[in-house]
Amino acid sequence: MHISAKADYAVRAAIHLASVSQGPTKSDAIAAAQEIPAKFLEAIMTSLKAGGIVRSQLGPSGGYWLRRPADAITVADVIRAVDGPLASVRGQRPELVSYTGSAEPLKSVWLAVRSSLREVLEHVTLADLATDQLPAEVVRRAAQPDVWHTAEGPIS
Repeated sequence: MHISAKADYAVRAAIHLASVSQGPTKSDAIAAAQEIPAKFLEAIMTSLKAGGIVRSQLGPSGGYWLRRPADAITVADVIRAVDGPLASVRGQRPELVSYTGSAEPLKSVWLAVRSSLREVLEHVTLADLATDQLPAEVVRRAAQPDVWHTAEGPIS
């Protein structure tokens, strides 16, 4: 899976909002705290707003805050708001692709990949991240000895 800069920044911005008070937070404060380019962040916040993740208020006391409680927003929700579906094949959902001949089983692989992504991303909330209380299954997976290895060897 490729995590775009936009998705990474969006999740970081959303975690920041989950970790601050309930009032609006200025985009420049988010950008500074998370080291996100301010112009890029504005576009991301627009996508998050359109995706129902954040709301905003204009003016001197304005800014952004989460539209729902942090424990009701998953990492998957944020990624989908800025990048669309978690897994796609040539721009289509995996269940919509079809193959013939020897490549026919590939559809099952793409469906399994999406399922694996969902197992993690749909079960980690912004509250989990903001409080450093990740689900036990995520902690277990991240602690596996081979997590930093590829078929070629350790990732350096």
